Amino acid sequence: MDDGHAFVDYYAILQVDPQCSTRTLELAYRQLAKTYHPDHPETADPERFNNIIEAYGVLRKADKRSLYNELYTRNTGYSFVSRTARRAGGMAAISDANMHANILMYLYRKRRDSARHPGAGTYDILRSLDCSEEHFEFHAWYLRKKSFIEHTEDGQYAITVDGVDHVIAMSEAAEKTLRITQWDEPEPEHWTEREVAAAMVQ
Repeated sequence: MDDGHAFVDYYAILQVDPQCSTRTLELAYRQLAKTYHPDHPETADPERFNNIIEAYGVLRKADKRSLYNELYTRNTGYSFVSRTARRAGGMAAISDANMHANILMYLYRKRRDSARHPGAGTYDILRSLDCSEEHFEFHAWYLRKKSFIEHTEDGQYAITVDGVDHVIAMSEAAEKTLRITQWDEPEPEHWTEREVAAAMVQ
């Protein structure tokens, strides 16, 4: 693989992501090999077929694939991330989306209950939603950039018109989702805020 010859991108040959599973690799190989096999006059491509065989021969073996991945990184700059790290990143994004929905729902309720005093202080929000101050800074930044929340004159946070519209739109969509996923259960007269907030990010 690294014998002085020009680098060959086996993942590109098999048209798969460098971090694809062994099963995905096998499916891609079978499909491409079948397409470009010399026995298929309409799509036959002997050179491409041989390249596919060579690529799969290396990547199908865990030890060879590991060595090739090192070569791949050196030649492409691609960074291989562990499944655990990728899963953690995905879960963090989902957690953030949930917190955004919860903050908006909390401030929506504050404004709806008291239009003259719609604001809430950072401490009240953190205590009510069990959110750390460090993480809240990110959530507040994001929601302000989206124009969903704003600072009041006394330094508190309040939901904006855009934020109210967003909550209403997401709540309506969430209610439809809940009805679909819970169609076999008796429909309650009102969905709880927790149910709606959870469905808002689905």
